[in-house]
Amino acid sequence: MKQTGTDKPAALTAKDMDEERLATYPTTAFLSKDYLQAEKTLLWPRVWQMVERESDLPNPGDWMTYDVADESIIVLRKDDGSLKAFHNVCPHRGRQLVSVPDMLPGKVHDVRGSNRRSFVCGFHGWTFDQDGQNTYILDPQDWHGKLTPEMTCLSDLQVDTWGGYIYISMDPDAVPLKEWMGRAGEILDHFDLAGMDYKWRQWAIYDCNWKTAIEAFLEPYHVAGTHTQLLAYGDYYALSKQYGLHSVSSYDTRETRFQMSESAGTTRAGKGDDARVSTYELIRENYETVNYSASTETLVNAASRLVDELPETATPGEIIAHWLKSAKADDAARGVIWPEVPPEIKKEGGLAWGLFPNQNILHGETFALCYRVRPYGDDPDKCIFESYALERFPEGAAPKTEWVYADPIGENWGAVLAQDFANMEFVQKGMKSRGFRGPLPNPHQEQKVINLHRNLANFMDGMGAPTLLDVN
Repeated sequence: MKQTGTDKPAALTAKDMDEERLATYPTTAFLSKDYLQAEKTLLWPRVWQMVERESDLPNPGDWMTYDVADESIIVLRKDDGSLKAFHNVCPHRGRQLVSVPDMLPGKVHDVRGSNRRSFVCGFHGWTFDQDGQNTYILDPQDWHGKLTPEMTCLSDLQVDTWGGYIYISMDPDAVPLKEWMGRAGEILDHFDLAGMDYKWRQWAIYDCNWKTAIEAFLEPYHVAGTHTQLLAYGDYYALSKQYGLHSVSSYDTRETRFQMSESAGTTRAGKGDDARVSTYELIRENYETVNYSASTETLVNAASRLVDELPETATPGEIIAHWLKSAKADDAARGVIWPEVPPEIKKEGGLAWGLFPNQNILHGETFALCYRVRPYGDDPDKCIFESYALERFPEGAAPKTEWVYADPIGENWGAVLAQDFANMEFVQKGMKSRGFRGPLPNPHQEQKVINLHRNLANFMDGMGAPTLLDVN
């Protein structure tokens, strides 16, 4: 069953995944240097990619760089408030317009600045305005009048916003960002991610492929084996579902008494004889061990009062309803207003969304825990791993944050994320074993992982395509 090299286009369909048919895929996408090189042509130039939050470029003249594979992009807030994006290269001799060193641990994450009205090439002084048009060339007469504006301007690309994020696409024929986001964007719009601010943001260079890294956060199936400390207060049975390019995971349940719209996400009742106690312990444990994210202090405090405010006979449904009503009122009193999310959207919205190709958002009404991964250089065994927490704060109370390099240990990331890191490197190593016959992803709980590879194969000319396992 072990597969390597280049495969035919993906035979696995969305219908196959909806029917939860067994599938596998080769290790090509994780281990092959040729695959990594092909991504530079077939993947990254053809997809919409999240660059940063809009709040990172709040004022006219604010700018920053975004790098992926061999590409460097400049994103600029123009004087009229609109956004512009250019390839970071001078059209004269190919020098980077803005010098961007390699991403270095503890030193360089990106390059950014403010009050920029023009960009000047450090090689020969060619100058460009906010629209990328050339405004100065030394000795233009030497070209005998043959230079044109089309030859001397910067190469621009598509830029758009969604959910408070800035996105770029290098493909001039890319579908509009709204269409790219599809139903995933429609659902997440209800949670008003644009109304949240950074709580913290950290990054690391890690010893695994970028797909190995993002997969570690695409499914809760690993919780029972990796995060055993969380099992004392809650069950982590899960489902996942493809939505075309994107996919969602939700908590599932084997017990009908726990089935309600809120149970699909992070705000759910704990298990045990007294769900008032276990619900508090569940939310507290998650909050404290996931680097004080994936929930809020308000939600934890409201859960701590459940024993005092509800009788022992309260049902799980009554407990969740009271807890959320109480937390919502507490937040309103301090100027944090929750978006009104219909129950059916809460249920469909689930726990976390994998946004193709390299973004994951675990969300609630007042918080989000997010991940992004990118390749690091030309090494398929390394990646750039980024995580950040968003939260809804009272006006003017959001903390000032910057990207901080943090070694992947519990002291920096919290116990849960450190446990995930402890898997990623060794999954990367294990896939190289001659004894590994190929992945056997759970078709119910790890469908997000399968869907990632199905979509990758569609962009990558069939390389790494998942195939059905013919099992009677």
